[in-house]
Amino acid sequence: MTPKPFSIEHKQLKRCDLFTPHGRIDSSTAPQLEEALKSVMKEGRYKFVINLSDVDFLSSAALRVLISTTKECRKFRRGDVYLAELPDKLKEVFDLAGLDELFRFFETEAEAVGSF
Repeated sequence: MTPKPFSIEHKQLKRCDLFTPHGRIDSSTAPQLEEALKSVMKEGRYKFVINLSDVDFLSSAALRVLISTTKECRKFRRGDVYLAELPDKLKEVFDLAGLDELFRFFETEAEAVGSF
């Protein structure tokens, strides 16, 4: 089975920016995610919801992007990064890496967006 190509959907909402990546986020695709997030931060927006429901793999490079983006967003209490709709296998990655304390996880995208 060939993996689906990586892509990112982005929507600017009233309360926050919503990102929905599709496919694997590994060392070759993590820079695309990082660039998408950074381009919104350059516009002065720091409240992000990332819906991971259609992501089947997260590498350490992907985790690094999420951690550095979260730190940047929380600087000066500007915003935060909320993660929504994580498949169990990805939630396990965060638990094993000890990152479950760093992020806020939401069952649904709507809950995450509504929390801002």
